[in-house]
Amino acid sequence: MPELPVVFETGSIVALVAILLADLFVVARRSHVPTVKESSLWVSLYVGLALLFALAMLVFAGGEPAGQFLAGWLTEYTLSIDNLFVFVIIMARFSVPKQIQQSVLMMGIIIALVLRGVFILLGARLIEDFSWIFYVFGAWLVWTAIQQLREDDDAAEQQDTFIVRLLRRRIRITDTYDGIKLRTAHDGVRHLTPMLIVLLSIGTTDLLFALDSIPAIFGITESAFIVFTANVFALMGLRQLYFLLGGLLERLVYLKYGIALILAFIGVKLVLHALHENEVPFINGGRSVSWAPEITTWMSLAVIVAAIAGATVASLVRMRLERSVDGQEQPTRPAP
Repeated sequence: MPELPVVFETGSIVALVAILLADLFVVARRSHVPTVKESSLWVSLYVGLALLFALAMLVFAGGEPAGQFLAGWLTEYTLSIDNLFVFVIIMARFSVPKQIQQSVLMMGIIIALVLRGVFILLGARLIEDFSWIFYVFGAWLVWTAIQQLREDDDAAEQQDTFIVRLLRRRIRITDTYDGIKLRTAHDGVRHLTPMLIVLLSIGTTDLLFALDSIPAIFGITESAFIVFTANVFALMGLRQLYFLLGGLLERLVYLKYGIALILAFIGVKLVLHALHENEVPFINGGRSVSWAPEITTWMSLAVIVAAIAGATVASLVRMRLERSVDGQEQPTRPAP
């Protein structure tokens, strides 16, 4: 893959950090419940920026890096939408007031960026030093895809993490929020607020999602720069997407099947890539497996787009059919 100019990489990182800081400043100054129109404009802006960035990569480095970025961004964006389902559960479970949900989501996104940054650095180093790590990443993604199909949303909604359960038993925590403060005074005594538990829940969730998303995108590209920028663009606008989709998230019932297909496909791709460049002594004597094909970036992009589109369309069709059935079952009022 052609090397990206250092000026382009540096300028991109500076611009992305500036955008995130500006977004953080806006939230800090004006935390509110955004309207559908406002959310739509912001989501469109961030999607447009991602596409412009892909175009810039096409100009500076060619079609292959641009295709890798698009495939990686779409994969991370889809997995981030899946993350929103859990955010909805956390917000409802801990009764987070709507007025501060935007601030909570922004904090969650910052936590996610930090965690993913660490995982990207570790992943890039592992890939550079240990080629067999692709076998591990591939097997993990296939297993995650299976778990995605088997998971019980209702059970997930009822479970707290070990850390949250421990905090509830050992620390004085109020039942009410004090804005986004982590500590507050109650009857003259300092207490922690439920905000701490919310942020811990979001943080542990982000950690688990990073374990899935980072191997998934390394199955598309080995460039740490593309991996990082794809993650940043996927997370930007996630806060507004949360308010834009709203109750629609719960109705995208087939999205988890699309996500499972993407994870399984990338997992298989990683295993095939590992076989193609095999160095493990007990597999084919440490030599490359000649029959193992290399799946191209553009084929990966096609599968990812098809999986997202198919799952979304199927969910919307089911939603429409359910509404039609509900409408037919409504009793008609007798004529006076």
